[in-house]
Amino acid sequence: MKLKIYNTLLLLTSLFGYLQWGRDQHLFLFQAELDIFKKLLSNPLSVLHPFILLPFAGQIILCITLFQKKPSALLMYIAMLALGLLLGFMLLIGLLILNTKIIVCALPFLFITVLTIRELRMQRKRN
Repeated sequence: MKLKIYNTLLLLTSLFGYLQWGRDQHLFLFQAELDIFKKLLSNPLSVLHPFILLPFAGQIILCITLFQKKPSALLMYIAMLALGLLLGFMLLIGLLILNTKIIVCALPFLFITVLTIRELRMQRKRN
């Protein structure tokens, strides 16, 4: 049950990553994903980029593990890696340009990822 809670938190915190470029250009990841999903249906070639496809695949995998009776540790690791690449990169950018909004929005996902990995390792030791 604890893993399902962590899965849900990973999914939710991944949606609230914050992107900002230029002076007036900014959005949260859930807003970007809505645009990406619309483009995926109308023009799939326009969204073929690793920083688009990997996190999107990670969220789909997290959704799959939410519906599994016992969430697959391998799938969870893959999803966390796929999402962690984007959010870790966003955290790095936030730290380099000292943008507190980007930093604060990326940290919850990374914190929950650490807790999830800890729980997965403890469960493996128990079994």
